[in-house]
Amino acid sequence: MGNWIFSILSDPNTRWILLGCLLLGFSSGIIGSFTFLRRQSLMGDTLAHAALPGICIAFMLTETKSVGLFLFGALAAGIIATFGISWITRYSRIKQDAAMGIVLTVFFGIGVVMLTRIQHGASGSQSGLDKYLFGQAASMVMTDVYVMGGVCLVLLIACLVWFKEFKLVSFDPGFARGMGLPVAMLEQLILLLTVIAVVAGIQAVGVVLVAALLVTPAAAARCWTDSLALMVLLAGIFGALSGATGTIFSTLVPNLPTGPVTVLAATVLFAGSALLAPRRGLLARRLRSMQAKSAYLREERATLQTLSAQGTQQERGEM
Repeated sequence: MGNWIFSILSDPNTRWILLGCLLLGFSSGIIGSFTFLRRQSLMGDTLAHAALPGICIAFMLTETKSVGLFLFGALAAGIIATFGISWITRYSRIKQDAAMGIVLTVFFGIGVVMLTRIQHGASGSQSGLDKYLFGQAASMVMTDVYVMGGVCLVLLIACLVWFKEFKLVSFDPGFARGMGLPVAMLEQLILLLTVIAVVAGIQAVGVVLVAALLVTPAAAARCWTDSLALMVLLAGIFGALSGATGTIFSTLVPNLPTGPVTVLAATVLFAGSALLAPRRGLLARRLRSMQAKSAYLREERATLQTLSAQGTQQERGEM
């Protein structure tokens, strides 16, 4: 076992990829918990797809293949997308889920058009932008891991500092507003942190799959606990385990992409949690249902026996 782990970690590039995916999964799980509880799971998908035109515009303006510029363009596009969603919901009768669907399709459509034009251009074949659709974790280097570490630290500090405020906004924004909290500002802060997490994960899992790292670990953690603090911690752990699993399997199996395997690992964790969790799991619910039904039948049987005995006594008294 030790030799197997040592053989995997002996490659410096594999170590950077493993550490980067661990940090990505942990940070995505943390901020994804609040997105999940606020019933905005589609928000991560919207922001991820909205990042594609930002990446394309960054390349078109600079004509250089720079990960830093690409991520800056994705961040700018994600922020614009959040303002677009807020504007649609505020100044129209369209609900937020429909607004997110509109922004997702419009931004992603623009991104695909730009990507097609770039790929048919003179320097398009060298742009490497297609890797941002499904991710390419194997391209991570030391500087990318430093960025992941910085993002993870920022998200962790923000969630620790504003944990109580985020908790109130996630569960009861009306009560939080009544307490005098700046609910709108806190909601925008959560969205900004979500944008940062999405942008950080695009290189590893791509714009198509990065939303899964926000939602799936949080959904798995929700199956195990009713405590928000424990849920956030479990979501981070599940996300980190998914990242590590994706890295290890893609290292052992040739031509196996890290990003999709990471998402599949998170899905397996969710399926196991939904099935085996002691309180919310399907097996536990089934067992409780069977126990309740058995108790009900026993009670009914005892009631019938009591009524039958009383009827027999009455008949004997009449005789």
